[in-house]
Amino acid sequence: MAITLLTLEPAELPPDAVEVGRIADAWGVKGWFKVLSHSSNPEALSASKRWYLQPSERGAKAFTGTVLLTIRQAKDHSDTLVAWAQGIDDRNAAEALRGARIFVPRSSFPSTSEDEFYWVDLIGLSVINREGVLLGQVQELMSTGPQTVLVLAYEEDGKVRERMIPFVSAFVDKVDLPEKRITVDWQPDY
Repeated sequence: MAITLLTLEPAELPPDAVEVGRIADAWGVKGWFKVLSHSSNPEALSASKRWYLQPSERGAKAFTGTVLLTIRQAKDHSDTLVAWAQGIDDRNAAEALRGARIFVPRSSFPSTSEDEFYWVDLIGLSVINREGVLLGQVQELMSTGPQTVLVLAYEEDGKVRERMIPFVSAFVDKVDLPEKRITVDWQPDY
């Protein structure tokens, strides 16, 4: 059975949508598929029952635009996440989704505890030190194994440069999401 546009419901991408993963391949014969999460902890994927898909940039496309996929079940299996969705009832249908980009609304992410943050919420924040010196703006976060590192962009002598600061309590004093600012114990010449 091939996927048709009738099977996948066209949808508008929510304004707070965040890309959280991709569909890797079919898993089994009953329509389940493997998911490659962009996070080592795919809580947002597991918690959300409504995924918004956009086709892969490369390869054959089984659909165009943005579609809504209603998730029947998502679970951890070995070192990956597998899922089963409404209207995806056999291996061929699951294979047709290969490479699709998965988005979920930020508002559907599980709540974080104090001093816990989603990376997506830190991107774009200004980083200042205790003296009030602007060190840069968070461009990305990088996992180095034992810790996460803030990758900042800043300008010096007319050139855009990069600064890295470990995202650990020894250096990070405060994350203020409403003010879009992170205060750190760090100097510009480190």
